[in-house]
Amino acid sequence: MSNRLFQGVIHQMKDAIDRTIGVVDETSVVIACSELGRIGEVNESITSDTLSATVPFVINGHTFKSFGSSTRSEYAVFVQGSDEIAQKYAQLLAVSLASIKQYYDEKYDRSNFIKNVILDNILPGDIYLKARELRFNSDVSRVVMLIKITSKTDVSVFDVVQNLFPDKTKDFVININETDIALVKEIKPGISTKDLEKLAGSIVDTLSTEFYTHCVVGMGTNVTGIKDLAHSFKEAQVALEVGKVFDTERTIVSYDNLGIARLVYQLPTTLCEMFLKEVFKRGSIESLDQETLFTIQKFFENNLNVSETSRKLFVHRNTLVYRLEKIKKLTGLDLREFEDAIVFKVALMVKKYLTSSPTKY
Repeated sequence: MSNRLFQGVIHQMKDAIDRTIGVVDETSVVIACSELGRIGEVNESITSDTLSATVPFVINGHTFKSFGSSTRSEYAVFVQGSDEIAQKYAQLLAVSLASIKQYYDEKYDRSNFIKNVILDNILPGDIYLKARELRFNSDVSRVVMLIKITSKTDVSVFDVVQNLFPDKTKDFVININETDIALVKEIKPGISTKDLEKLAGSIVDTLSTEFYTHCVVGMGTNVTGIKDLAHSFKEAQVALEVGKVFDTERTIVSYDNLGIARLVYQLPTTLCEMFLKEVFKRGSIESLDQETLFTIQKFFENNLNVSETSRKLFVHRNTLVYRLEKIKKLTGLDLREFEDAIVFKVALMVKKYLTSSPTKY
């Protein structure tokens, strides 16, 4: 954005200023210049310390003046020459470009606005005022998907996702940090969670098959209105956190489908430890070997159906019954009874939660 914005201004001013003028960013690269051939040059003399200067400075026969946001200088304008006129040109250009950038960011950068909304960096009362100012449609349904990169990659995932959703008036792709990218997607009313999971699956598949980049996607709930986008974003974060503990093999985790895992994740660890001690009075859960735990897992996956589970495990029905009796003897819980099965299922989830070493007390 800044490159095109600055180049447009520099291009208009080059006839009025009979000298070479341009802009460098904080990585020392020329991003705009009246001499197009110089764009992309690296000026290693420009550093973050140099940019922090509040007065004009001269390097290699050019006068520089830093500018940027209110908190720090991100750019420097340069003018050919080291005389007093070059200094005045540099100061005028720095003020002009800084004002233009601020105006653009505040008035027209919808992505910046959405980012502030989902990160709670804007007052609730200002949201609707800013939305009207930007002519932002507040009455449509949207969902927030949080894409977390789980493997090292040289690919710009941000650019890939942006290319997948090119309509910047409806869909917004936002960089949260080095590994997280938020997609704020406009959706049709009544769209199902399954349809959204298919959409998230297409993102995962594209990154994996075409760019060899692995990721997981957390999905918030559908919301109508801009203010509630922050809730959908937080739900997507929770979905990823809970999925990391309870569904480590899933690449798409929806907040709507977290079920009881969401409740368990919010419990203090001391309460969880008390619960396990009460459930396993006869013997601890550690007394169950891996084969037994695998049997229990398959038994739950097949809805407590003994015949179906024994078929899936390739064991005789009586063998499975013997194993279930053994579990009952060790724990006091009969998994063939619905209530006992629920207690055991929750206990397994609590154990997995504690093993993940959370820091809640």
